[in-house]
Amino acid sequence: ADGYYQYQMDECVYSTSDYSDMVYLRSFTFNKDVDVQFNSTVGKFVGLTEFGVKQAEYFNKNQALVQGMKASVDTACRPNAQILDSSVRDKA
Repeated sequence: ADGYYQYQMDECVYSTSDYSDMVYLRSFTFNKDVDVQFNSTVGKFVGLTEFGVKQAEYFNKNQALVQGMKASVDTACRPNAQILDSSVRDKA
């Protein structure tokens, strides 16, 4: 079918049980190409395509948005990882 394919994906990536290496990622994809991504380690949006560079510049001007995204590691990732990890560990 003809049309466009656009989505946003949020990820919390970590490998240690104390979550010290946890990274929050938000990716914006259009037609299977990631245009722009926020990485909590980098602390800003990064454009990966020509259009994504323009989006990143626009997003990064909004410091309230950037600060909220940085905080997502502590407000969304860690609490959810603790809940999910404990339910898995308790079953092992």
